[in-house]
Amino acid sequence: MIDFNAVKMGKRIKELRTEGELSQKDLAERVGVAQNTIAQYEKGTAKPSLDVLVKLAVTFNTTTDDVLGIID
Repeated sequence: MIDFNAVKMGKRIKELRTEGELSQKDLAERVGVAQNTIAQYEKGTAKPSLDVLVKLAVTFNTTTDDVLGIID
């Protein structure tokens, strides 16, 4: 069983966002959430819905596992 770690996921989302040269606002617009929601994801204080998780993966051209930070 894989342990989910929201802080690890948040760090990975921030890494992917900065690698893609996106601001939190830009990413929020692309996935349909508020900018402060992206900030909460990155801090590990909120978890994206399945729909948003898939949109993040598509935006970053990667897998949901990568966005969740459960693969290296």
